[in-house]
Amino acid sequence: MRFSLAFLASLLLLPLTASAEDWPGWLGTQRDGVWRESGLVEKFPAGGPKVLWRHSLGGGYAGPAVADGKVYVTDRVLDAGQKDPNNPFMRTKSTGKERVICRDAQTGKLLWTHSYPSTYTVSYPCGPRATPVVAGGKVYTLGAMGNLLCLDARTGKEMWAKDFVADYDAQVPVWGFSASPLLDGNNLICLVAGDAVVVAFDKDTGKEKWRSLKLNAADIGYCPPMIYSFGGKRHLIIWHPEAVCGLDPATGKELWSYSWRIKASLTIPTPRQVGNRLFLTGFYDGCRMLEITGTDKFTVKELWRSKGRGEMPNQTDKLHSIMSTPVIKGEHIYGVCSYGQLRCLRLDDGQRVWSELTASGAGKEPLRWANAFIVAQGERFFLFNEKGDLIIAKLTPKGYEEIDRAHLLDPTGQLGGGFGNPRKVVWSHPAFANKCVFARNDKEIVCVSLANGTP
Repeated sequence: MRFSLAFLASLLLLPLTASAEDWPGWLGTQRDGVWRESGLVEKFPAGGPKVLWRHSLGGGYAGPAVADGKVYVTDRVLDAGQKDPNNPFMRTKSTGKERVICRDAQTGKLLWTHSYPSTYTVSYPCGPRATPVVAGGKVYTLGAMGNLLCLDARTGKEMWAKDFVADYDAQVPVWGFSASPLLDGNNLICLVAGDAVVVAFDKDTGKEKWRSLKLNAADIGYCPPMIYSFGGKRHLIIWHPEAVCGLDPATGKELWSYSWRIKASLTIPTPRQVGNRLFLTGFYDGCRMLEITGTDKFTVKELWRSKGRGEMPNQTDKLHSIMSTPVIKGEHIYGVCSYGQLRCLRLDDGQRVWSELTASGAGKEPLRWANAFIVAQGERFFLFNEKGDLIIAKLTPKGYEEIDRAHLLDPTGQLGGGFGNPRKVVWSHPAFANKCVFARNDKEIVCVSLANGTP
């Protein structure tokens, strides 16, 4: 009887377990910025959503990852007597420790911390940039200075490590190594620079499996590698400051390349696929829509591009995103432009349908680099902006419809001067998992319930 009752109890718990969804790396379970859980709030309760826990944290732009009941986040703590420059654009040397922190996702209890020394020489030296990757009992992290780690996800024990500067003679990008690694089967794929733009490592041993591409530019850029299918074949998409390339993910062999020189190496927003098309957008250089055709040999054709004169609000004609990954829904593209304008474009020709400012936190006037991260959930979207506000909204060709917003975190990051409107910002992509949002700034990480019915 006891066995039968225990078995029955386990069956009753199955629906609860199955309904939860992890966020194990960049842009979630399928690396596409879609949150597939249900049973979520339609609007926030009076007084705002319930904070389940919050804990102190060091600096960093890296978003959290959530998997198997644990949340993983990276940060940086300065050594005693060290101070980051008042102007974050300055590249000064500072010593400190990068950390990988693991907490219980439900309670926030600290489970383990792994730290290592890291001397920074990058602009905006707050902390790590790349979202951790969690899979198969391991967590993979990439630090701002090129320290790639594989840790035991349960204990934090180091299983293997790479140093891109020492091992590959890599030049550290101006804003640090930022491209979140991509786990594909047994391969962990990273932007490395130095002897190769992209390198695939064995996920269990760290042994190099293949390397690909050379680069004349000093910077490798900041865009995460992605895998999309074109013509029945998987393509590893690498967008670096000289070109967009499609590689065979198994071997690194180049399948196609499209030349596009990007100012200041600002390849940041993740490319988005729709059918046999690939959409890319950047701050200075605007956006382009490419068409990839073929089944063995592949041809790349430019369908349309931005024709703006610059990144200023009165110079753009389509979409000039600085960091936010756009979303494609139906026949339209939604993204945040150079001065915080949330914009809707037509998919077929890139023509602007509408533009609005309040979602990003820009206010009534355009504000340089004002930002919001966009995550699709069902027929609506969650937007987390640089003010620390979480917004529920509908985005349609008819316009922006804000349903509700709540303040989760105070902005703590310093925006550099010289461009007007110096301000504090939150530039870290949150994780959406277990009917909660996990968000961080440079002082704390917070878990907030978004479950329907939470008081």
